[in-house]
Amino acid sequence: MEMNRELPPEEVSLWEDAYLRFETPQQEIRKFRQRLIKLGSQHWSRDARVVELFCGRGNGLTALAELGFRHIEGIDLSPRLVAQYNGPGVCYVGDCCRLPFADSSKDLLIVQGGLHHLTNLPVDLEEVLAESRRVLRKEGRFVVVEPWLTPFLRFVHAICRQSFCRRISNRVDALATMIQYERSTYERWLDAPDMILAIFNKHFESERLSIAYGKLAYVGTPKRRTS
Repeated sequence: MEMNRELPPEEVSLWEDAYLRFETPQQEIRKFRQRLIKLGSQHWSRDARVVELFCGRGNGLTALAELGFRHIEGIDLSPRLVAQYNGPGVCYVGDCCRLPFADSSKDLLIVQGGLHHLTNLPVDLEEVLAESRRVLRKEGRFVVVEPWLTPFLRFVHAICRQSFCRRISNRVDALATMIQYERSTYERWLDAPDMILAIFNKHFESERLSIAYGKLAYVGTPKRRTS
């Protein structure tokens, strides 16, 4: 859950505080498990080499371990969030635009809500996807769940703008706070669906793509490199 690197440290801290109170680790792990199952994880080898990009506090890695995956790693820009992971995988503090992995060394790369924090679209997205394509094996998969502007998400945004809703719901207040501090990157992401999908299609063959309830769910395989 990598945060906007252009924000001053105090605003990054406020965003991270809101993220940590948005849902408990148990709630987030359950959410990640359900997502991965819907995306077809039951068909993925448990010996796959898996990396979660923008892994935050590592609850996605915990979900993967609970689903039986044995070789799991994560990478995120936030030392504070990475330090909270305490599981069987390995977490790195690092930049997803420059992955510290060898070519064709991974079977699965998973992103659950990190791409919409990228500061410089389309350049940063191009770099992350090019790096992901580089480190994935030929039959590997790139798995993404990101916010997408649907009527449901517009409704959620409207609720977040109501001070009464924020007062009575810690979860709504936490979400509204995260949106406040990530607004520039978040809105830039939501306003560019065609550009985003074009970059996805440049690097990956779509195996699965669905849009529902304010989320894009995507699974793709690397396109063959041309010399």
